[in-house]
Amino acid sequence: MTMSRERPQEILHLVEPRESDADPGAGLTLPVVLNLNDGNSPADVMDVLSMRPFASGAQPWSRSTQLDHVKADAPLRPDGARVLRVAHEKGKESVLAEGDGWTLLTNRWKHGSAYVAVSAISDELAESVLADCVRDATEPPKTDDTNVEMGFWHLGGRGPIRTERAISADTWTEIRRNYTAPVAEAFDRVMGMTREEVNGRLLLLHGPPGTGKTTALRALARSWGTWCQADCVLDPEALFGTPSYLMEVAVGDDDDEENRRWRLLILEDCDELIRGEAKASTGQGLSRLLNLTDGMLGQGRDVLVAITTNEDLARLHPAVVRPGRCLAQIEVGPLTRAESVAWLDEGTEGGDGDGVEGAGPAGRPDRHGIGPDGATLAELAAMRKGEKRPEGRDVPASATGFYL
Repeated sequence: MTMSRERPQEILHLVEPRESDADPGAGLTLPVVLNLNDGNSPADVMDVLSMRPFASGAQPWSRSTQLDHVKADAPLRPDGARVLRVAHEKGKESVLAEGDGWTLLTNRWKHGSAYVAVSAISDELAESVLADCVRDATEPPKTDDTNVEMGFWHLGGRGPIRTERAISADTWTEIRRNYTAPVAEAFDRVMGMTREEVNGRLLLLHGPPGTGKTTALRALARSWGTWCQADCVLDPEALFGTPSYLMEVAVGDDDDEENRRWRLLILEDCDELIRGEAKASTGQGLSRLLNLTDGMLGQGRDVLVAITTNEDLARLHPAVVRPGRCLAQIEVGPLTRAESVAWLDEGTEGGDGDGVEGAGPAGRPDRHGIGPDGATLAELAAMRKGEKRPEGRDVPASATGFYL
């Protein structure tokens, strides 16, 4: 092992020796040269050490898995395992352990996911050790009437990673009043949709910040929960820029075809991907999005894509909004002045009933400070908290409502 202060080198370098004439199988056993420098962390060293028995041929069989919802007290190793190294860094715990004929690496993150890899002298032993590690190690998130299970994708160092979380999600009935009448009616149709009624693969929500686009998508995930799995993609630019990542997300795991659900991929604030000049600025990203929703990749795949954007519809690429591609295009705008007053007055002691009587004369703010153009959901939430509404529609009233 050599240490250097030069630019970081590759962690593992394998050199295959010349095969021996006396032993034709000698070429299957490789000497391992480990190149590490001060840019490597202790966890990096453990990753390398865990690979050495497999790379050298001493333990030529390997099994690995990615886990979600790992119990806090799960050991993730068999009884009697000999712990060789432990490292803690940035919300991650790495453990290197061994037993008779096998080596184990576990990387566990504080958000509840883990990576477990085993190398062993036989495939049966590797499979058995891995099974002991993961047995009773996970517990799905508890969902109730106030939340829904949602997946979150991102491209990690070992490839695409999906993590599940239970997130808060109101029912559509509970939040319908947060939207102006035409928008609420458009959402009524989408929220009540079944898998048999899907016609079009793209759901496009556009409008100013703070109008409730994300809130509506959380309610949609709950409304469609019996037949559609909702996944939020945290790095859409990487998704459509990396074909292997896109294939993993689009194709998924088809082991259970009979009970396979549709998948709703949620891409938030994808202005650069779908605006008019997207073809020139994002390269193949737009083409791959269109291919997923209405091309060869999308054929036979039960995948829907929901996109939120602050862009005006006229600025979006015509291929995105062409007839037949969209399941729905909904412009989510502010509530009218009358609806805004009613929203603030509802449930308030001494309110004005339906709230309309509280509005000021035409063209002038009412007693709540709401002008003739009404207010966004974010602005109303901020006003209910006692914050003063800023001048101009372009400035969000509160950080609270930017992703409502």
